[in-house]
Amino acid sequence: MTGPLLIERIEARILDIPTIRPHKLSFGAINRQSPVIVQLWLANGATGFGEAATIGGPSWNEESPESIQHAIEAYLAPALIGQDGRRIEAALARMDAWCKGNAFAKSAVEMALIDAVARTLGVPAWQLLGGKRHESLPLAWTLASGHIERDIEEAHLRLEQKRHRIFKMKIGARRPADDVAHVSEIARSLQGKATLTVDVNQAWDGNTARRFLPQMIDAGVTLIEQPVAKWNVEALKTLTATLGDRASIMADEAVCTPQDAMRLAREQASHVFSLKVAKHGGLLRTRAVAAVAEAADIGWYGGTMLETSLGSAASAHVFATLGAQHHGCELFGPQLLVDDIVTERMAIADFELQLPDGPGFGVEIDLAQLERFDRRRAGLQATHIDLGQATAKA
Repeated sequence: MTGPLLIERIEARILDIPTIRPHKLSFGAINRQSPVIVQLWLANGATGFGEAATIGGPSWNEESPESIQHAIEAYLAPALIGQDGRRIEAALARMDAWCKGNAFAKSAVEMALIDAVARTLGVPAWQLLGGKRHESLPLAWTLASGHIERDIEEAHLRLEQKRHRIFKMKIGARRPADDVAHVSEIARSLQGKATLTVDVNQAWDGNTARRFLPQMIDAGVTLIEQPVAKWNVEALKTLTATLGDRASIMADEAVCTPQDAMRLAREQASHVFSLKVAKHGGLLRTRAVAAVAEAADIGWYGGTMLETSLGSAASAHVFATLGAQHHGCELFGPQLLVDDIVTERMAIADFELQLPDGPGFGVEIDLAQLERFDRRRAGLQATHIDLGQATAKA
């Protein structure tokens, strides 16, 4: 290939895809996902796709599907049209100059650009990201129905199917004592068969975490994700120091940028980083955060924003390039959706997600499915979800 690969056109659309069941978190419950799908065309005719998914609209962070689409159409696409698509870092710098923040929006555009360039070269995306070190990754499943019997039944079914033996529980919406009882019963049911993680989603203060987390560890929990607010690094540091010989503390909302990673590393405020392509602002910046983790002897975990198979495959490609000190991944988003936007999902075998090796991200987009779930086609407008009300009804 000689000469530049000029970026010719970029489009973004919002999809609305129902979930197979309510997915409950500390801040509410969701019954559908609304990912933003980006399509990017190069002047040579190649096209690539990217995705940015949020959880519950802007309830996880400041960006929403509507703001992501607007940032792409009004600022990021105009910044990149006519630029050389081979210069991916330069494209990121140009997006930064035209639009501050908006990490989710930038990640979707960068994802589409990497997909298009990799397809032009006829190589899998991991080859542009440093080369893969893993052929597959242990795949976690979140038990988030909110009902003990249903969660236990779901977990044992996944074990029988040899799909998952790492389980995560979303807690923090109820009284801490009720969460402890809920987690403990499920932990006893899974003892010796699977590992159990809890995700508090920032719902507790430091005192609550110090009081109730040891009880969950006694029940069998081995990994604890973001138990306190993202700004409360001091509490994370204390928990990491006091619980470190019994369970690992994982930062999620607290680690978005390489600078966040550096601060947590200096403060020794976590044992594990939850990596999510969207919050880091793209695949290359995910690798930058992971590099800090590796240098500081901090483990990593492949997180999800409940993406379709497109975003999940892109995440799998970058996770496959990272080091050995990991706790698996939770790229189960496609399984939570009633349908998908690809012709064939990634395979799961012997409890591990298998990395797709085709050109680009190794999945093929079903254009009819994009049309089927496109919000504009359905004539829908922005939806405002009362997550507090959703929790009360659940």
